[in-house]
Amino acid sequence: MNRFVVVSAAVFLLISLAYLPLLNQLYWSTLTSLIPPVRVVADLLVTNGTIFTSDKSLPFADSMAIRNGRILKVGSFTTLKDFVGDGTVGVNLEGKVVVPGLIDSHVHLISGGLQMAQVGLRGVSQKEEFCKMVKDAVQNAKEGLWILGGGWNNDFWGGELPSASWIDEISPHNPVWLIRMDGHMALANSLTLKIAGVTSFTEDPVGGTIMRLPSGEPTGLLIDAAMELVTSFVKEVSVDERREALVRASKYALTRGVTTVVDVGRYYPGTTDELSWKDFEDVYLWADSTNKMMIRTCLFFPITTWSRLSDLKLQKGHVLSEWLYLGGVKAFIDGSLGSNSALFYEEYIDTPNNHGLEVMDPEILSNLTMAADKSGLQVAIHAIGDKANDMILDMYESVAAANGERDRRFRIEHAQHLAPGSSARFGRHHIVASVQPDHLLDDADTAPKKLGFDRAEKESYLFHSLLNGNALVAFGSDWPVADINPLHSIRTAVKRIPPKWDHAWIPSECISFTDALTAHTISAARAAFLDDHLGSLSPGKLADFVILSTNSWDEFSKDGSASVLATYVGGKQVHP
Repeated sequence: MNRFVVVSAAVFLLISLAYLPLLNQLYWSTLTSLIPPVRVVADLLVTNGTIFTSDKSLPFADSMAIRNGRILKVGSFTTLKDFVGDGTVGVNLEGKVVVPGLIDSHVHLISGGLQMAQVGLRGVSQKEEFCKMVKDAVQNAKEGLWILGGGWNNDFWGGELPSASWIDEISPHNPVWLIRMDGHMALANSLTLKIAGVTSFTEDPVGGTIMRLPSGEPTGLLIDAAMELVTSFVKEVSVDERREALVRASKYALTRGVTTVVDVGRYYPGTTDELSWKDFEDVYLWADSTNKMMIRTCLFFPITTWSRLSDLKLQKGHVLSEWLYLGGVKAFIDGSLGSNSALFYEEYIDTPNNHGLEVMDPEILSNLTMAADKSGLQVAIHAIGDKANDMILDMYESVAAANGERDRRFRIEHAQHLAPGSSARFGRHHIVASVQPDHLLDDADTAPKKLGFDRAEKESYLFHSLLNGNALVAFGSDWPVADINPLHSIRTAVKRIPPKWDHAWIPSECISFTDALTAHTISAARAAFLDDHLGSLSPGKLADFVILSTNSWDEFSKDGSASVLATYVGGKQVHP
């Protein structure tokens, strides 16, 4: 009898264990059926428009639901109605076009904000106007104060380079320092040269040039590394001025639909590598901690400080907040075309025997790149001339081979003039081409004069060739070198028609409208390792978007003629 009971109990236990999962499932299904499902309610529902998502899985939608600053879903209104509830705010687009928040892949954000409060010489087309603006600034300043400014382009008044003699008489008691629009040349008056101790006996520094008269006397123009002879004497702007510059620049960017920038800092040839770190600590961390950030910013730092950034990223990670991201390191190999310091295989036509400048020793740059890459940092290097670009392409290939395969997304900033065959190397080796379309508007007239017609036509701004070679192409402005205006940049890349021209410059390099818009959205995000967070209107990403003035996608994609009606960051309207 006892044996029968034991066996029966064992059988019952085995049957119970077998049915336990079923009983457990039945229990929970019964329980959950008694509890009403948690309903997700959108904070904002955007409807009745043409929404370009920059997401290949769903390129267009008419509605978008947003909650807590992120996108819940995009699609048709009927698929989003369930997200409407108490507190949902509706925005009826009335047919307007929406695009993702625009990304500028290359800016000097605080420099631009500072320049907005200085002598602004952008667009000045006459020597007399140039001198008058300096004179007005001197008259409004106390004796002894520095007169700072920039944005001038000598090509706008026929090509003659300015000299100290233009402004000495109107600025006898104020040092003057005016940076050319490309940041690679600056004009000093004679008082500034005296303060800095620059004389006919001063030797050209490595990577820089002091422009001189036939007598050997300095003209007042300093190129690339030679600018450091003066910049060390210029009084550093205060923390408050830099903070105001960030706010000023951010507000301006939002008017242009820019919600994210890659800031390569106030680091130019001839400046200290500490400026970017000072701005990070004094300005960006302050703005982030006090809720003063208005646009999302990815920061790049001088390559000479790679170990400092590497330590910081190990400690803090890539994402400091939804506003602030640690990018990589930046360096220069050459100067600029306008300053005749971009590095080319062949000499400049207008300055014989001049091939441009190596603004950093290639071996030092290679060693720094190797070390930064080995630590896991992204590297971005400025290269404009054809020889400069090939040098960096060679360097990147060598570093990648030595350090092993990984998703590194090496960047070349500008990639402006490429020798035959070089454009295909970007895609082949997964190198980002970070380019600035609006620069071609200034160079279309000057490049043939400096390089010759054939070289200029074959090498300049090869956007279509880069895309054909499967390169990741990201668009930026280089603001304040050019205006921060992505919609204008997109039109330039599509049409390539310079001012006063009636036809495209190198029409074979025009690209499609969608490719151009993508270069300012998801490709720009991917180029800075931001594509998990932004760049497309995709579920889970930050809800940054721009409402445009046009009701027709077809018209917009045909001529790009639209303006920014409203800019939203994190689902909140921040402009106007």
